[in-house]
Amino acid sequence: MNKIIDVTELCLRDAHQSLLATRMALEDMVPACADLDEAGYWSVECWGGATFDACIRFLNEDPWARLRTFRQLLPKSRLQMLLRGQNLLGYRHYEDGVVDRFVDRAADNGMDVFRIFDALNDIRNIRHSVNAVRRNGKHAQGTICYTVSPLHTTENFIEMAERLVELGCDSICLKDMAALLKPQPAYDIVSGIKARCGEGVRVHVHTHATTGVTLVSLMKAIEAGADCVDTAISSLSLGPGHNPTESLVEMLEGTGYEARLNKACLRRVKNHFATIRPRYQAFMSNIHGVDTDIFDSQIPGGMISNMESQLKQQDAEDRLEEVLIEVPRVREDAGFPPLVTPSSQIVGTQAVFNVLMGRYKVVSSEFADLMLGYYGKAPGERDPTVLALAAQQAHKEAIEQRPADLLQPEWEVLRAAATALPGCDGSEEDVLTYAMFPPVAPGFFASRELGPKYLGVDPKAAVAKPGASGAEPSPLRAPVTYDVKLNGRSHRVSVTPISE
Repeated sequence: MNKIIDVTELCLRDAHQSLLATRMALEDMVPACADLDEAGYWSVECWGGATFDACIRFLNEDPWARLRTFRQLLPKSRLQMLLRGQNLLGYRHYEDGVVDRFVDRAADNGMDVFRIFDALNDIRNIRHSVNAVRRNGKHAQGTICYTVSPLHTTENFIEMAERLVELGCDSICLKDMAALLKPQPAYDIVSGIKARCGEGVRVHVHTHATTGVTLVSLMKAIEAGADCVDTAISSLSLGPGHNPTESLVEMLEGTGYEARLNKACLRRVKNHFATIRPRYQAFMSNIHGVDTDIFDSQIPGGMISNMESQLKQQDAEDRLEEVLIEVPRVREDAGFPPLVTPSSQIVGTQAVFNVLMGRYKVVSSEFADLMLGYYGKAPGERDPTVLALAAQQAHKEAIEQRPADLLQPEWEVLRAAATALPGCDGSEEDVLTYAMFPPVAPGFFASRELGPKYLGVDPKAAVAKPGASGAEPSPLRAPVTYDVKLNGRSHRVSVTPISE
């Protein structure tokens, strides 16, 4: 008898985040839900990541209402989200009380599976979210951010899996954000986790397709004992996105494994999104086909496009190659953090500063915090000279404790600020929306009653003139403001990050 391989479908979240700048409107997802619910997936990822931000920033949609809609339309399915540990869905650490409330409300609104990660693989930043999820009786999936460096070994990843199991995680996800996971490491890590933690520990594998090798990596992970793999329906796959669901199904034929998904349902989902996708031409990624240069630079495509934008603003597009060389150097100085939100933006922006202004002549406040431990513990040793510069420019010392331990209770302050805003309904959901994105929430609350903005732009303009003025480019995140000093003068620089 064939072994059943579970599948998580990504078309309602990471697929359109990776390919269409997270701009897909709920109304374009609703028609596919009945078939998604009947297809036989282990889970359907539909929330978290950048979707919360995009809903209120571009689409005038209430993200909590989106979640409730999915819960209603997908009654047979486990709903899954991506959660950034102590950062939740924002870009800073929140104190534990806010984390508790967010998880409580997400669970009450219909979320089943919480995939929880930390940009530095610092388990201290994951622990409280895991406990909150388990307290709600939901599935806590502890996540290992896969990356490549002299410090990141198969043994390191296996040891992290052990610690996540000890933490009480219901499953482990090996998460490859940049399509760096080659077939043999996939086999070695998954088989190692199974051997060390026990065959009963569920292992899920998430990869992107950008480098062209990761469908083979999924096969090797399955052979090593992976229980579930992530894919996206073919009409929303490949490029900087993910491997096609239908391809996985066909690949397993005759191997002793099967996905056991309903092909008729998959076909209808594929056809639906094939019809929908051209409407989002203005927001499509510029990355097409395969890019194996990522294996050398280890820089995801979205990070490159962000640096290109920063350089263009400074009339320095011709210096991109220097920045690409500088990024690995900055990453090494910072102790080899994985390049995922928010570390990817922080390292990339510092590399741009180094090229344009001289190495560490300017240190962004975020990079200083990264060096000083305010985002968590880096995988490796940080360069002592850069560490001293960061402390000098930030006027604070390095810390060793969990960053959230330094935070004071903030719920009542957030609640007072949110409920004072016109259009805020006073619910915990609205307070959390404000907590995640204080600059954006006021505008959303004030305009919410007008209803969703389809595509965020005139759909005819979006199709007829890709990238034209009036259709915004493809930022996935809120602008991040850096306070920098150069030649004794203070400057404020805003950068729009792009990431997982």
